Amino acid sequence: MPGHDERIGRAMNYWLVKSEPSVWSWDQQVAKGAKGEAWTGVRNYTARQNLVAMKKGDKAFFYHSNEGKEIVGIAEIVKEAYPDPTDKTEKFVCVDIKADKPLKTPVTMAAIKAEKKLADMALVKYSRLSVQPVTAEEWKLVCKMGGM
Repeated sequence: MPGHDERIGRAMNYWLVKSEPSVWSWDQQVAKGAKGEAWTGVRNYTARQNLVAMKKGDKAFFYHSNEGKEIVGIAEIVKEAYPDPTDKTEKFVCVDIKADKPLKTPVTMAAIKAEKKLADMALVKYSRLSVQPVTAEEWKLVCKMGGM
């Protein structure tokens, strides 16, 4: 069943996380290996709620923002929300993510905007939000666009 992870017996959720490649790139994420890396620095309350909702095993598109403006890979959540060590206010959280696999063909923001079926995707409607939900239908379509 699409969107269902038999290993954990629950529906899988899908996400999109954004990073400027000059700050944290897909290649840097890949270099972290199976241990992954803490996704720190989120300072938006909606994005925080999305981090809190993430579960171990969920998948996330890795989006290069500002430079490139394209989905370049798929990451996996490997540790659920915990206090962000970079937040002195102690209001924000982070999750650990690891690189899963690159898209065969990066999917650009222009390509996403050109696809009518993706008109309601959070990436289009809330382009500044750094951590976003992705529906199962959007996930399948973007994966197909990326050659997966």
